[in-house]
Amino acid sequence: MATAIVDLKRLGDVKAPAGFAERVLAEAGVADSYAVFQTVLGPVHVSWSRLGVSAAMRVPSSADFEKWFRKEIGRPLVRAVPPADLIKKIQDQLDGRRRLRFDLRGLTPFSQAVLEKTLTIQRGQVRPYSWVAREIGHPAAVRAVGTALANNPIPYFIPCHRVIRSDGVIGNYGGGGPEAKKSILTLEGVQLKRLQDLARSGLRYEGVKSTKIFCFPTCWHGRHVREDNFVYFHDEGEARRAGYRPCKDCRPAVA
Repeated sequence: MATAIVDLKRLGDVKAPAGFAERVLAEAGVADSYAVFQTVLGPVHVSWSRLGVSAAMRVPSSADFEKWFRKEIGRPLVRAVPPADLIKKIQDQLDGRRRLRFDLRGLTPFSQAVLEKTLTIQRGQVRPYSWVAREIGHPAAVRAVGTALANNPIPYFIPCHRVIRSDGVIGNYGGGGPEAKKSILTLEGVQLKRLQDLARSGLRYEGVKSTKIFCFPTCWHGRHVREDNFVYFHDEGEARRAGYRPCKDCRPAVA
């Protein structure tokens, strides 16, 4: 029987195909995969791992996304064909149906808590940074909440665009700046002019006369209320003195 002789020296000169190592790492769960998805927001680069979506960004090119990912996330990245169900889940997430899982490894427990709370803000509604801080048990950490949201690696899907300043100012946005934030909120049905008009008047809450409940101005409870059934308040104390209690859904104050 003939014996095959392998020339190890020659094998050592053979180079693996480009991206081979990254693909092996992705299969092993060490590297993340990514693809470009066409969405209502335009093309969005999205990466994912076995744990869930790990990053999202609107950038000019895949090279820009890969460079940013390796610098900020610090894991290998390889382009791949996305699982068939991921495309549908991304569309559902943008439509307000929460179906995605997220990979938040590398973020501090505080940042993870901020992003997980932000996920609970429903499409078409906004909350102030102070609300997020209070809800996660750190009411004095408003500035730190802003920093965590500014560094959100998964904008659009973890909706940091739904968090604004207490004075009604939209604020900055890591997913494309204030104008992008306004565009996305408008797309989701937020009446920005009404919100900002109330804020300029110093009015933070709206109460419903028939229920004696006060809410944030974008709460879904007020969607079908006639204008003459609203009363507006500058602060929580004013609402409570008038005999109103905080909404249990949008939680403008501690019940």
